[in-house]
Amino acid sequence: TRELMKYLPQFSLAERDRRWAGARQRMATAGIDVLLLVGNDTFFELGLVNFRYLTQIGSRFGGYALFFMDDDPVIWNSPLPHIHRPTNIYLSTQEWVRDIRLNEGIPAVAAELRARGYERGRIGLAAFSSAIVTIPTILHGEMVALERELPNATFVPAGWLLEQMRLIKSEEEIRMLARAGEVARKTVDAMIRTARPGVMEAELYAEMARTQIVNGAEPVIFNLLASGPVEHSRSEIWHLLHGAEQPAVPSRRPLQKGDVVISEFHTHYGGYLAATEFTVYVGDRAPAGLKDIHKVCVEVLRTTLEVMRPGTALQQAWEAIRRPAEKAGMDFVELGFHGHGMASPEFPTVVYRPGYGLPSMNGSRIGKLELQEGMVFGNNIDVFDPRWKPDVGCMFGGMFVVRKHGAEPLVHVPLELPEVG
Repeated sequence: TRELMKYLPQFSLAERDRRWAGARQRMATAGIDVLLLVGNDTFFELGLVNFRYLTQIGSRFGGYALFFMDDDPVIWNSPLPHIHRPTNIYLSTQEWVRDIRLNEGIPAVAAELRARGYERGRIGLAAFSSAIVTIPTILHGEMVALERELPNATFVPAGWLLEQMRLIKSEEEIRMLARAGEVARKTVDAMIRTARPGVMEAELYAEMARTQIVNGAEPVIFNLLASGPVEHSRSEIWHLLHGAEQPAVPSRRPLQKGDVVISEFHTHYGGYLAATEFTVYVGDRAPAGLKDIHKVCVEVLRTTLEVMRPGTALQQAWEAIRRPAEKAGMDFVELGFHGHGMASPEFPTVVYRPGYGLPSMNGSRIGKLELQEGMVFGNNIDVFDPRWKPDVGCMFGGMFVVRKHGAEPLVHVPLELPEVG
């Protein structure tokens, strides 16, 4: 049946052809005969992005795909035979690829390569990597098996090839990201509506996830959330500068009047991620210190939309974005921007000060690179005032696409600090 395609996000065959032509052009330039796409569920299932970019299949079981210069791809999906009975579900959810087989591991992939005459070929390994996951995610055992099965082949890294293609988004991709942004805004509204005294943190978290899923987003839950009292004993340190990762959240702790709730979450729609950060104050009158921080966050967002335009050097952009916080004498956990699309963070990402953290995230050696139209970024605006409280701040920001006359928001976050309950 093709009935399911009416209810799931789809990319056109024209978009498929654009990607396939771009990949083949780069393969030819790099002297690569065939791409081996490796998909897995690493890092909130982002290990599937290169696989999905060329096939529109994002199976949580992972798998392998061979992408050829002159023929349609072959996909190995799920090692469980019963998943393929009576047919593979992905034959009903997309129209890009048709040859989907039971995943019998590297030996089956190698057999197909030998059958097509690539036993001495130059094979590009397109595994996932990012600004955080800097080592491509292919297992050691997979490499050992490939080298055993194909001792005369040459294996070369090729994830860069697809990461380069994903840098500039097509208009179809931007429309998909905009739809993800619409669902993200609904999730922000659910966060504001649900955060009330007595509501458990887990209930709030669940309502945000429910809102995403019922509005068409995929059930991949990335929500770094934290909550706690703004006013607390100086002998305690609360984790209220940035949201916490699972399983530290969500807990069954009831929200209380005087709490702040902060969150960074992704909304997965059609394989594309909307980036959102937001803060809610539980109470009818937020402290002046928290409001001051939030005002700086809003100023940072407005500055971001002004400076992120084609031709602007990355260093010029991040310095302008940080200026409002510096002028106010405030500090930050992250303050900058990170590439966004099928993965997060994509290249280029600059959220830390020079020399701090991973070089891939602090702007090392990329300050002179210029923004290009069609790049998409998420905001990272995680600001606090150490003169007020060292462990309480605001998270704020959305996602935008670089356009000729300035950045176009794709997630329209409310600009006022919600005071609820």
